[in-house]
Amino acid sequence: MTQSPAIIILSEAALPMARRIARATGGEVHGLARRITETVDVTFTDIGQHLGGLFGAGRTIVALMASGAVIRLLAPQLADKHAEPPVVAVAEDGSAVVPLLGGHHGGNDLAREIASIVDGFAAITTAGDLKLGVALDQPPEGWTLANREDAKQVMADLVAGKTARIDGEAGWLTGSGLPLSADGDVVLAVSNKVVSPPANGLLYHPKDLVLGIGCERGAAGDEALTLALDTLAQAGLSPRSVGLVASIDVKADETAVHHVARHFGCPVRVFDAATLEAQTPRLKNPSDIVFAEVGCHGVAEGAALAAVGASGELIAEKRKSRRATCAIAQAPQPFTEATLPGRARGRLMVVGIGPGSDGWRSPEVSSMVAASTDLVGYSLYLDLLGPLAKGKARHDFDLGKEEARVRHAMELAGGGRSVALVCSGDAGIYAMATLVFELLDKAEGPEGLTDAARRIEIAVSPGISALQAAAARAGAPLGHDFCTISLSDLLTPWEDIKRRVTAAGEGDFVIAFYNPVSKKRRTQLAWARDKLLKHRPASTPVILATNLGREGELIRIAALGSLNVDDVDMLTVVVVGSSNSSTVTTGDGRTWVYTPRGYARKEGTAMTNTIAGDAA
Repeated sequence: MTQSPAIIILSEAALPMARRIARATGGEVHGLARRITETVDVTFTDIGQHLGGLFGAGRTIVALMASGAVIRLLAPQLADKHAEPPVVAVAEDGSAVVPLLGGHHGGNDLAREIASIVDGFAAITTAGDLKLGVALDQPPEGWTLANREDAKQVMADLVAGKTARIDGEAGWLTGSGLPLSADGDVVLAVSNKVVSPPANGLLYHPKDLVLGIGCERGAAGDEALTLALDTLAQAGLSPRSVGLVASIDVKADETAVHHVARHFGCPVRVFDAATLEAQTPRLKNPSDIVFAEVGCHGVAEGAALAAVGASGELIAEKRKSRRATCAIAQAPQPFTEATLPGRARGRLMVVGIGPGSDGWRSPEVSSMVAASTDLVGYSLYLDLLGPLAKGKARHDFDLGKEEARVRHAMELAGGGRSVALVCSGDAGIYAMATLVFELLDKAEGPEGLTDAARRIEIAVSPGISALQAAAARAGAPLGHDFCTISLSDLLTPWEDIKRRVTAAGEGDFVIAFYNPVSKKRRTQLAWARDKLLKHRPASTPVILATNLGREGELIRIAALGSLNVDDVDMLTVVVVGSSNSSTVTTGDGRTWVYTPRGYARKEGTAMTNTIAGDAA
């Protein structure tokens, strides 16, 4: 399983069993909020929606629920049996464990594992698994089935009493419970060549081929892919057996290399020049020109050989196109995630976790954090991740160490790690995303990033900003034009801040002030208040939002004329309304702030405008 299972419970009675399974499988406990008072990893309010979301995302599900209920809830999601994640139903007392879906995708094995954990019975109903001891239509990692459409008939024949013979080498077949004989009726062929499936059997391709790819900087992906396909065809090798694309580390970010890997659905691994140079005695086409350029005598052949190791062999020597090269080597065993050689291109995911609460963290951010190997951030922000941080390597930094924090995250990714750089609010609003690109933009040198860190993959995922959270808690103060201004003069000269506050006041923008005060900085907010009073009424509503989305949350509404700096601390966002902003009190006695967009002036006309994609 690539992700830990989500263990679903609907009542606290199931919690002890769920925790027992979670501990053993590395899973997360997901509980129905209205029925669970104890702390669990994830809460949800709608069971159907939550199960459907997990299933659609390919997440393994272990539901401590009635099998029928799970089936009815997931029925609208069922479309492709070959793409289904495992879904296992477990009785609350653990007596029965039933793989409902994805049995051949790990569901049956998971059911057996859980049954052994809880001393229950795994109700495996897949005929092939029961009688043959192996799922012929779902080969293990590192293998692919060429003619899946024939698997059902083959398994039926074997269950009915026919015998099989294996044409080739595949330990997972010979070590199973298959009825084997030298003259078996059913042929299970194994080959990495382009061959036709047997008329009365199945054809399996081991993913034991590695494509060594070299190319010029900026080479077209289609050119490299065409060369790779031609090289395979010339050698009579099946594209289904490609398990890896390999190159030199300076090509870790090369579009053409990754284009080839995406086509074959396999990973990319890179090696440094010294590792490739060690393969020189095994090269068919060593080149002094290549050595002068990158420090090794061959990239395509060298990378392919480095990937398969001393026991592998080069089976298709280097071929060239105008801007790319390709060679093929065969490994002694199929490639799996656990046996991949070399270094992956690292990935840096810059994520905004919002104010920190689960409900205000996007599914994309949660998915990125879950996929990471390492977490980098201010200690408080990492703590706010709660169970999501479980099992991750933490790299904690204090406030004020922002550049060191970002540099560390990028260098970790440069080493092939999958790193989540964790920011509160939105990663791109007064946060670390901008510093990532600043460091990339800096000239190379002693204080610059290493070459590996400059070649990482980068993804930025948004979060709910303090501005949005404050606005939502207080009503709709951002109903018309607004801006944000940081009052901290640590990074922005005070004269620039004053100029921006003055312009925003004259323009009558709603203004969100970030970093309004600090322990030593108490005068800027007062200056901004006095400047804005020259352009808008003293009664203008001001929102003071503290600890948004966290324990101790406090939302206050004051008038601009009576705004007291002592009511504001470092964890407070200050939102000052425009001259048009107003307050309204609802029947429950609560006061809300809103800024009219101008609908009243459009009375009698069709309101069909859109602003930045928001429907009028």
